[in-house]
Amino acid sequence: MEPINFENQEEEYEAQDRYRIVICGANSYDKKYYFNKKFDRLPSSIKEELHIICVLFTEEAGGIFTISFTPFGHVEFDTRHEEDDLFYDEISARLLIREIRRKKREMIDALSIYFRVTFLHQDPAELIEDYEEEN
Repeated sequence: MEPINFENQEEEYEAQDRYRIVICGANSYDKKYYFNKKFDRLPSSIKEELHIICVLFTEEAGGIFTISFTPFGHVEFDTRHEEDDLFYDEISARLLIREIRRKKREMIDALSIYFRVTFLHQDPAELIEDYEEEN
C-alpha cells in the first residue's frame, strides 16, 4: 500500500479526523451503546471491555464518548457534549481518557495491531516486532 504524502502536518490531522472509523461509543443522553459490526471478529472479551469502558466513561463524565481508529491505525478517544449540558465534566473527561490510556495500554496496542493487519494489510510480524522494541 502506497503511503499518503501530505503537504503539511495540519493536512495530515484533518485527514485523520475525516477518515476515522468508529469502533464503539456510548451516549449519556440516550443511554445507548453502539458497536460497529465491522469489528465483530474481535474476541468477545475485548468487545465486553470496550463496552464497559464506554459506558463507565459516560456515567462518570457524561456526554458522548467514542473509540475510533485513525486511517493510520492509531486508537483515538473522543468526547463531546451538548452545548447546554451543565453536568458534563470536561476535567473528569480528560483525566478518564488519560487513565484509560495508561491502564488499558496493552489492549489499545493490540487493537491498533489488529486494525493494521486486518484493514491496512500490514505485516503482523513487523508490527509485533516494533511493539516489542517500544516496550
